Amino acid sequence: MTDSVDVLITADRVPNYAHPGDAGADLHASEAVVLGPGERATVGTGVAIALPDGYVGFVVPRSGLAFKHGITIVNAPGTIDAGYRGEIKVALLNTDAREAHTIEVGDRIAQIIVMPVSRARFVEVERLPGSLRGEAGFGSTGLGEHKSGVNA
Repeated sequence: MTDSVDVLITADRVPNYAHPGDAGADLHASEAVVLGPGERATVGTGVAIALPDGYVGFVVPRSGLAFKHGITIVNAPGTIDAGYRGEIKVALLNTDAREAHTIEVGDRIAQIIVMPVSRARFVEVERLPGSLRGEAGFGSTGLGEHKSGVNA
């Protein structure tokens, strides 16, 4: 059994977990919208929450919408801070180059994952300690040898 946290909510439709053990609870559209090829739109969910301090909500795409229709979230994951009290809106993007996609009221458009977060204490130093990866950037973990000469 995992720990749970109480999240205060006002909602047209309360998010729900589709299956036991799911990490994300489904968010539903509170408005209809047609997303043309390559278009994006902010879609309301009719949900507002009050997360406890030390928690964050991440709004993530639904894999079925992404795979079947090319619908994703522009800023995935969308971050809901504990102090935010407004409606959760989802910035959807239709990545399909040919087909429009219609979102109806009540459609599952995203998932929310609620989890604890740590606050970082940023400590300025003159120099960072070394590491195996070093300064190698994007895509560097798939290379056999980094610019620094250290093998991956």
